Amino acid sequence: MKEAAKPEQYDFFAFLSRMRYISRWGLMRNTVPENIQEHSLDVAVIAHALTMIRNTYYCGNLDPSRAAMYGIFHDASEIFTGDMPTPVKHFDPNLKKSFHQLEDKARRKLLAMLPPELAREYESLFFFDDQEEYVHLVKAADKIAALTKCIEEGKSGNHEFRRAEAEHFEQLSASALPEVIYFMEKLLPGYRLSLDELNLG
Repeated sequence: MKEAAKPEQYDFFAFLSRMRYISRWGLMRNTVPENIQEHSLDVAVIAHALTMIRNTYYCGNLDPSRAAMYGIFHDASEIFTGDMPTPVKHFDPNLKKSFHQLEDKARRKLLAMLPPELAREYESLFFFDDQEEYVHLVKAADKIAALTKCIEEGKSGNHEFRRAEAEHFEQLSASALPEVIYFMEKLLPGYRLSLDELNLG
């Protein structure tokens, strides 16, 4: 009797769901732990907002939904690599280059967990270096999300993030992207308020 063929199995989404187990800020004492799944949602929301701001106020013509999708997947490789602390990653140029190569291999490994037809569709969400305007937006959104985390920790009385907050704030305040400056001036201040201080109407 002929043995039944095993059904095709693709583990891409099962692995993506494990983003919740990868912690960020490994060298820092956290009051509220953060994982890369949570962080990726923050980045997606902020990247979407930055694109909307650009299109609305600065004659942009980018797709906010596309920016959000890039934000969702921007750290997916860390399922395999973990979140390497920024000071460690930037300690040596060769280490930084090697880590980027490792991230690319991790992305390829994830894409290989999809049927080939779907992998081709998802590839552009994992490798979007040719979409320079989106790259800048997602990187800015990533930094803003990190800044809001620093602010949150400071509000909880944790001074561990004080220097990181100052550095992120300074870098973002000097951004050449007008939509980032807009966010910093008009939308960031609310993150510093308590619930009672927020305008609930």
